[in-house]
Amino acid sequence: MITGGGGRRVWSADAKAAILEETLVPGAVVSAVARRHGVTPQQVFGWRREARRALEAAQDPTPMTFVPAAMQIASAFPPATAPTRPPERAAQSAGIELEIGGVVVRIGAHASEAQIRAVIRALRPRS
Repeated sequence: MITGGGGRRVWSADAKAAILEETLVPGAVVSAVARRHGVTPQQVFGWRREARRALEAAQDPTPMTFVPAAMQIASAFPPATAPTRPPERAAQSAGIELEIGGVVVRIGAHASEAQIRAVIRALRPRS
């Protein structure tokens, strides 16, 4: 028979910090600290992981930002001295050009979505 309130306990940030401080003392055993506070070692390791990630995020001086595609494309290709094909034909044959690992793949303007997905899937590294 189960009696009493069930459910999750909510730990304040101060309570978590106090428990984590105990685990950082030289010679401390995480499972013993966890048992003393009525939590599982997995919880304590999860809190340590969260604290480590928060610390790393706070120390990262360069946040990620997006660069507009036009700027990226303009800087990747030097200005052309003369067009390689007539402008009307260039507009007709416009498509997608991918460069991955020194290999250039061109996908025609009339390729279907399924064909484009298949090409990108084939170029994805396998793990």
